[in-house]
Amino acid sequence: MNSMNFIIASEKKWNKNLVGKLNKDTPFTWGSINKKEDLSIDHLKKINPQKIFFPHWSHIIPKEIYNRFECVVFHMTDLPYGRGGSPLQNLIVRGHKSTKVSALKVGDGIDTGDIYLKSPLSLEGTAKEIFERANDIISEQILTIVDKGLVPKQQTGEPTIFKRRTPEESNISELNEVEDIYDYIRMLDAEGYPMAFIETKNFKFEFNAVEKVDNNSLTANVRIIKK
Repeated sequence: MNSMNFIIASEKKWNKNLVGKLNKDTPFTWGSINKKEDLSIDHLKKINPQKIFFPHWSHIIPKEIYNRFECVVFHMTDLPYGRGGSPLQNLIVRGHKSTKVSALKVGDGIDTGDIYLKSPLSLEGTAKEIFERANDIISEQILTIVDKGLVPKQQTGEPTIFKRRTPEESNISELNEVEDIYDYIRMLDAEGYPMAFIETKNFKFEFNAVEKVDNNSLTANVRIIKK
């Protein structure tokens, strides 16, 4: 059992400490991949991992890889609800206050794979805070999947598909409610996401670090960019 090895594939800095923690807390060997070019079939054949976990990976996983190795991804919805792109933002704009992190096996369809387990996740706070909480949950899910040898089960229920949001949809100039502006700013407040913004003829105003003052007003940081 101690000879079993696993891989964590992630591009995000909040996953950097995960491999070290897993190597410390488990009797298994954990390696990491953080660049697209390192996720190659030849490289993986040399390692021959039992499973490859993808806590946050924005590239397509090649079919030759998930057909040969058991690959596990994590999606921030209660699948099959919310298959598709931008799950955090799509959940918040639909008024959700909580969700689930679904751990699923990679297959041919987008977010259609069998489910290992689901865990609840609050959608309060900024995107960065939500992702940090999700990362803690994913760490626990990875340990559970490995320790208990979970076998994934087929998804049940009627699928709902989310469309990946575009940077243009971060424009808050047409919003009418203070709560909506608050949600837009916070749900995009994380590294790698296009900030909520408004534009004039000569300037673009980007917002983050939003806080509620009262029911009718907010405070936020603003970055002003000359076009």
